[in-house]
Amino acid sequence: MLYSPKGIPEKRSVTHRGLVTLFQEISLELLSIAQDKGAFSMVISLPFVNESAIASPAVILAIAVLLDALIGDPWGWPHPVQAMGCFIQLYVRVTQKLTQSPALLRMAGVVLGLFTVIGSGFIGWGIVAIARLVHPVFSLMVASVLLASCLAERSLRDAAKDVLTPLQTHDLDTARSRLQRYVGRDTDALSPEEIYRAVFETVSENATDGVMAPLFYGIVGALTPVGSVPIALAYKAASTLDSMVGYRTEPYKHLGYFSAKMEDGLTWLPCRLTVLTLGLLSGRPRKVWRICRRDAPQDPSPNAGWSECVYAAALKVQVGGSNTYGGRVIHKPKLGDRIHPITAGTVNSALALTRRAVLIWLGLGILLIFAVTYSR
Repeated sequence: MLYSPKGIPEKRSVTHRGLVTLFQEISLELLSIAQDKGAFSMVISLPFVNESAIASPAVILAIAVLLDALIGDPWGWPHPVQAMGCFIQLYVRVTQKLTQSPALLRMAGVVLGLFTVIGSGFIGWGIVAIARLVHPVFSLMVASVLLASCLAERSLRDAAKDVLTPLQTHDLDTARSRLQRYVGRDTDALSPEEIYRAVFETVSENATDGVMAPLFYGIVGALTPVGSVPIALAYKAASTLDSMVGYRTEPYKHLGYFSAKMEDGLTWLPCRLTVLTLGLLSGRPRKVWRICRRDAPQDPSPNAGWSECVYAAALKVQVGGSNTYGGRVIHKPKLGDRIHPITAGTVNSALALTRRAVLIWLGLGILLIFAVTYSR
């Protein structure tokens, strides 16, 4: 995967580092201001600032999407997924020491899944609630940052660039080495064409569970009294569980069974909505839908195949084929029609499609929030 608990590019540009440093300084300054309610009161007293509007779910959603687009997940910053990952690793280690019974491991897997998802949502709700006690502006900041951490559009962009940059200068060894950070397949002998395909496949697969699905649940949460952050964090926990223990092989076959099924179920609807959105953006919705219905069900995953296939169909390329994992060749179904080869431009077009889909969903989400708010 291009985006995973460890899937953040290590290298940043000078401009990005400057932006991160600036954001850190601003965050620290705002945090110090948070301790002085008088300063917040002065802001709220301005004629164009309304206290309830500041904490609006629509504002939080918009700022979160903007933060993710501008800075993503800066290297070295703490991230909720890291905390989730540490807990999951500890739980798995302890559980596997206590029992090897398939039945008990499945029961333990249910506990792991429910506790991690519900617990992540509850912690997110608690953090925002405490921030709200300090001041609505501080709550806005905290909620926006937490929600932005659930989105991975910028991280996908940076990761793709991390691999494509050396590839475009014909530095195959560096491109293969960097690609290994983000995919499970063997990369040592990949050709340029196979590297382009690997990047395209992982960008298109992770667009759903790393970007569109968290945004979907952020919008759903914004329409409820619970708020965007708890619901989006709960989904992020389910996605993290799936990436860490949702395997069909040992040692996670039984312990990760529930987590894998739960993530499949939670991702099903936003995945299909993503397919519809990208079909419309392609300008050929009927053709894209026909290709997806023809090819996507061949993939064993109920969501990954659809996500990859819709990007392939929209951009008139083909994904799938033979990959090598640990020296063993695995044949995956081919998705889409190979009208054009996959190039760096194709990958960038896929990333652009994701950005446009995010903006459409954000706009619709804000309209829904206003409609619900003013209908009460």
